[in-house]
Amino acid sequence: MITHVVLFRPRANLTEAERNTLFDAFMRVSCDIPSVQAARLGQRVTFGYGYESVPQPDYQFMVELDFADADGLKAYLTHPAHAELATQFYAAVDVAHAYDMVAIPDPTAALDQM
Repeated sequence: MITHVVLFRPRANLTEAERNTLFDAFMRVSCDIPSVQAARLGQRVTFGYGYESVPQPDYQFMVELDFADADGLKAYLTHPAHAELATQFYAAVDVAHAYDMVAIPDPTAALDQM
């Protein structure tokens, strides 16, 4: 499984209409692109732990999309609904980072790669 992870902070002056347009585009890719197996939207929370004070970009939100394999991710990235989402997304955010992560079925196997 491959998870496409996007961390982002919306523009401070994002209007309600822009926010709704972005959310609608996210819902379309989640529902309309067959290779998307699961989709999650999350908001950052803090609890006062030390790692929270480490200097880093203040990402307020994250999106995670799961795919069976690299072909599923490619189908998503090349789908017209994703192009529409990307247009809305980059117009709505101040900062963002995207990562593609592969799930490791046997965590001990990751030790060799660290």
